[in-house]
Amino acid sequence: MKTTKELLGARIKELRKAKRLSQDELSEKINIDPKHLSRIEVGKSYPSLDTLERIANALNVEIKDLFEFMHLSRKRDLTDNISKLLKEADEDKLRLSLKIIRAIVR
Repeated sequence: MKTTKELLGARIKELRKAKRLSQDELSEKINIDPKHLSRIEVGKSYPSLDTLERIANALNVEIKDLFEFMHLSRKRDLTDNISKLLKEADEDKLRLSLKIIRAIVR
């Protein structure tokens, strides 16, 4: 499971690439060292609030948009938990689980 720091960094990278900006270009726009931006994007460093504001402004998004990964993380956790439970089930329980899941998602 990825940490919040890693998810935030991945989201910033995703938005940067969507704007067709290199790390060097974005780091210049927000006045930070490209190495620092790289560390943020790989989840090794948290950006300060000031840096988050500058990133959001440079990418023409709101700060909240940088955190749109949160629901994905929770959903991934739920699917991971379900998967772990199903791996422990025998074949009969798997068949029953499949029927129940199909009924729920329809």
